[in-house]
Amino acid sequence: MKMDINEIVEDFIKVLENRESFDEVLEFYHPEIEQIEFPNTLTTNKTVRNYKELAIAAEKGKAVLKKETYKILKKYTFDNVVIIEAQWTGILAIPIGKLKPGDVMTAHFAQFYEFKDGKIIKQRNYDCFDPFK
Repeated sequence: MKMDINEIVEDFIKVLENRESFDEVLEFYHPEIEQIEFPNTLTTNKTVRNYKELAIAAEKGKAVLKKETYKILKKYTFDNVVIIEAQWTGILAIPIGKLKPGDVMTAHFAQFYEFKDGKIIKQRNYDCFDPFK
């Protein structure tokens, strides 16, 4: 089992970008995962998800995007935590705001990944989307 948490985060991001199903992503998560998405343009309230809820949200998200990419701009590691600053782009499968299917949505993310036993046990997302409404 890979234990370098920096490599695990980089592998996790690559899988997010290229996944066929969410099952590929689930292997990175600890069974007790708690993922928190703080309010942003798409998610108006703080949302806390467990393992099962992440899978459901991913299936919903799959219908929204044709493709997504992450460009890691900065990465910081402290004890069992990796923090990334990334630019995210998603090619839309459906219209959102003024954007049409095929248009590119852009966001700037700060994500905190906490690890236990080589798996992500806590993930906090701070997502800032470029205007699209």
